[in-house]
Amino acid sequence: MPHRVSYSVYYEDTDAMGVVYYANYFKFFERGRTEYVGRQGRSIASWNDAGVYVVVHAASATFRKSAALGDRIDVVSTFEMVSRFRGRFVQRIERGGELLVDGIVDVVCIDGASNLTEFPADLQSSLLG
Repeated sequence: MPHRVSYSVYYEDTDAMGVVYYANYFKFFERGRTEYVGRQGRSIASWNDAGVYVVVHAASATFRKSAALGDRIDVVSTFEMVSRFRGRFVQRIERGGELLVDGIVDVVCIDGASNLTEFPADLQSSLLG
């Protein structure tokens, strides 16, 4: 089941032409992932406190149309496990149901010493819903 969260586009998100600066779409994706994880009742901060850090391994995006200052956009996210070490968020940004940007963000888990670790079973089950 896709997770959906809405945001307004603020001046700080835009370039001189009043459209969202391309790199800022990755910030919207990040917010969507954070909300996705938290929807199960355990926040990213809680996972970090437990010594589990979810970090971006790779990210890509296809930009189809621009969002502009004042727009209300939705970040839609789903999650799947690619391997026991790597998860994948498939995300898109929409405006009124119209696709603006779609992306894939692969994430991995590391411990406090920055060593790659398997996704904990309870984190997997909460993300897979």
